[in-house]
Amino acid sequence: MEYTIRKTQKHEYPLLDNFLYEAIFIPEGIEPPPKTIITSPELQVYVERFGKSKDDMGLVAEVGGKIVGAVWVRIMNDYGHIDNETPSLAISLYKEYRGLGIGTAMMMEILALLKSHGYKQVSLSVQKANYAAKLYLKVGFEIVRENEEEYIMVNYLS
Repeated sequence: MEYTIRKTQKHEYPLLDNFLYEAIFIPEGIEPPPKTIITSPELQVYVERFGKSKDDMGLVAEVGGKIVGAVWVRIMNDYGHIDNETPSLAISLYKEYRGLGIGTAMMMEILALLKSHGYKQVSLSVQKANYAAKLYLKVGFEIVRENEEEYIMVNYLS
């Protein structure tokens, strides 16, 4: 499948709401939460006023002119927060575009972008049961902390 990865345009920032919802891991057999869940304060930190900080950066994946995935970073006090110099990462793809290498390609691009901007590391939080945890390990993330349900992972960009 042909796809393009490019910087997110300002007028596309509202799409991050959709991708934030898509990023919520729903275990097999569990009813998805209502879309309004993204209005909760602990999820709004990922998207609220995106683009207003110098540390806000994002990429989208496009297939046939349709945006099918997004990866974005910002320094925020989220589940994967390490410190105030380390951006936290969020990524998601629409279900029908998963497993095709697009997510891996988006990850590689955002890691290169962060490194080129002088960041030393990037963090994320992922539920242990989420298949994406394997992707994160594959692209160089390491588990630095964990609790019963989640891994906190860091990619050292050096």
